[in-house]
Amino acid sequence: TGSHAAGMDIHRRIAGGSYARPVLAEMGGKNPAFVTHSANLEDAALGVMRSAFGLQGQKCSALSKCYVDRRIADPFLDRLIALTASIPIGDPRSAKNFMGPVIDATAADRFSAAVAEIRCEGRMLAGGDRLAGGIFDHGAYLAPTIVGDLPADHRLNQVELFLPLLSVLFFENLDNAIEDANRGQYGLTAGIYTADPAELALFLDRIDAGVLYGNRASGATTGAWPGIQSFCGWKGSGLTGKGGLGPWYLPQFMREQSHTIFARPAQP
Repeated sequence: TGSHAAGMDIHRRIAGGSYARPVLAEMGGKNPAFVTHSANLEDAALGVMRSAFGLQGQKCSALSKCYVDRRIADPFLDRLIALTASIPIGDPRSAKNFMGPVIDATAADRFSAAVAEIRCEGRMLAGGDRLAGGIFDHGAYLAPTIVGDLPADHRLNQVELFLPLLSVLFFENLDNAIEDANRGQYGLTAGIYTADPAELALFLDRIDAGVLYGNRASGATTGAWPGIQSFCGWKGSGLTGKGGLGPWYLPQFMREQSHTIFARPAQP
């Protein structure tokens, strides 16, 4: 389990031996969520916030891109930004805090570089700063950050950042938004908020991802339940297309062997 680059490197080295050996690699994600005009905006804003900023965005299933119908963009963003501003940030050993520091200074530097790009080419909607003072001086604490107006093909909308940074994109047509999300190299998780059964069916049928969520307030793209819900990466997010803890996962560790035994009739 790790990055796409690490997983593919392991796969190439092991597959290049004298005989093929199975490699199961669960890799990264650039996970999208879609908020349509019929969505419950309270559920959508809460689910988007939790999936984008839980564990500081440092999980493969974290929400990276949120596609929002322009007709409800303003009320949705108002609620999302308000929820983001209320996130308790501090010592991760305290249960009252929702966010702690990112893993190290290298991650913080990656955040600063991304913010510099955003300030030149996008629009900062919330956050964008490294926090300082008190506990914040004892780790790499970053403000949960929301950005708008980055082009869909911008680097930051394509690569996995592993940071508390969410890009918001706007759409007029859900089909086109799904098509844009599918252009990326990853296919791990995805979510949608809609009250329209036809929109939900379109999403479930068209999105290229292995783990899908609909109208989930506790997390737009995160929160698989081990033993209940298989966790499966498509495209650059996994090698086999078989979900962890799903019905097809365990047989990948096994080898098939056929036995054919010929028994002659007993002699009289």
